[in-house]
Amino acid sequence: MTDESRTPEPEQSHAPDAALPPEAGGAQAAGGVPSEQTGIIDLDDTRAIPAGATRPIGSADPAVSTASAAARRSDEERDEAWFDVFGGEHPGDGAGVPARADAAWGSDRADALAEQAHRATYAPPVDPALAAPSAAHGAPSGTAGAGATTVPAYGGAVPADLDGLPGDGAGGPPGGVPLRDEPAGRRRRRGPLVLAVVGLCLLSGVIGGVAGQLAEDRINTGVSTLPPPGPGSTQRPAGSVANIAANALPSVVTIKVDAGSEGSATGSGFVVDGKGHVLTNNHVVAPGVGGDIEVVLSNGDTEKATIVGRDESYDLAVLKIARTDLTPLQLGPSDKVVVGDQVIAVGAPLGLDQTVTTGIVSALNRPVSPGEPGESSYINAIQTDAAINPGNSGGPLLDMAGKVIGVNSAIARVPGTSGSTGGSIGLGFAIPSDQARRTADQLIATGRASHPVIGVGLDRTFSGEGARVVDKPDAVTAGGPAAKAGVKPGDVIVGFEGKRIRTADQLIVSIRARAIGETVTLTVERDGQDVDLKMTLEADPPK
Repeated sequence: MTDESRTPEPEQSHAPDAALPPEAGGAQAAGGVPSEQTGIIDLDDTRAIPAGATRPIGSADPAVSTASAAARRSDEERDEAWFDVFGGEHPGDGAGVPARADAAWGSDRADALAEQAHRATYAPPVDPALAAPSAAHGAPSGTAGAGATTVPAYGGAVPADLDGLPGDGAGGPPGGVPLRDEPAGRRRRRGPLVLAVVGLCLLSGVIGGVAGQLAEDRINTGVSTLPPPGPGSTQRPAGSVANIAANALPSVVTIKVDAGSEGSATGSGFVVDGKGHVLTNNHVVAPGVGGDIEVVLSNGDTEKATIVGRDESYDLAVLKIARTDLTPLQLGPSDKVVVGDQVIAVGAPLGLDQTVTTGIVSALNRPVSPGEPGESSYINAIQTDAAINPGNSGGPLLDMAGKVIGVNSAIARVPGTSGSTGGSIGLGFAIPSDQARRTADQLIATGRASHPVIGVGLDRTFSGEGARVVDKPDAVTAGGPAAKAGVKPGDVIVGFEGKRIRTADQLIVSIRARAIGETVTLTVERDGQDVDLKMTLEADPPK
């Protein structure tokens, strides 16, 4: 193969050589197209074949082709001419050299022939205005001579001849289309077109940028093509948590107590009638007995409040404000509640007013005795896993009908924590609404509440199962319900209304959950025997 890095590029020339006849590449070839000087490629140099040894370039004019046919040499003569010039530089094995020297050491000729054949086959249509040779090439316009026809010109640049063989160069392959540079005027006309295309592209970019900015501005200004919410889309169906909360929140208040040097406290409460009465826990308002109490309504209004009555045993209290235009919450029946019912707690935990949490009833009749010794409350409580925290005290526990079934009062704490560090662990307790209704009625009517009793003293040191009556003669109140039923000192009460009693507090809360005048059955263990005794509950004597 030819070493392309060593083979010099043939020089392209359109100038006629006056020393050569037209048939040998002189002034011009037939057809009026200037012809390039031909030569033979050598590895190191390209030299012209002597004029007498060259094969005439084919002409498009039939007359010229006929006149020069006799002067053409055969292939053998051409080979001999080449050998005369270059044979000494390319010795071969033996007496001779290959018949075609370029077949053994070069491929440029084959590549050139393939290129020319491709150009001739796929030459594009030519504008008739470009059919005549351009004056820029030094060729005359019009016909090539007598009987000659105008040859269409290819619009591309003419590559330099590679080896001067027939069929390439200005004349082109027989029957093909000669290659010629595009006229300068044609090239100059491309400038305005290019400028127009570039201008159009720039204009499109500007328009696109402006449109994009307008779209972005429309988005940023809040203008939307999406349809707005339909009417009533924010309403919730009756019985849903959202609907119940929306109806209950206006009736739930936040209670703030300023006890001066004793400190302050925050709790919750709710309106129970149209006279301005608010029900809450006793331990919420107790510090404010000698201080100020304010009630903050759901709309932010603040009202001064006074204590109507309070009861330590049930941990309930009633306040009074001047507003009578508030909607009260309805108290429901707590004796109809079952474990698993869904519930909603409303209040101001940690001072965060108008807070709603949800859960279920996780247990019933849970004996709870919050408070300090001597001030303990006895609650036969509803247990719930709805989140209840300090500040929820006094707020309502609602069922899924929106009725109050309990008053949130206490929470269980992990052993070792105090009131300032404990929070909800999923064990909250509420005073049943049946008990709250009775006590609230008493407090509003008389300012105090009465409690049902059986008239016995209980031994707090007893560690066995049940509630043991103190083994002293005065442990059973003379003339009281227990004495009338036949209870004796030293008896162990193990049942109340058919339910097992395991501690003294459980017995107390079971009795306090009943109404005064109600008849109950008490089961006592005496001398290893269980004895059922009936009695009627009476009110405890006033203090």
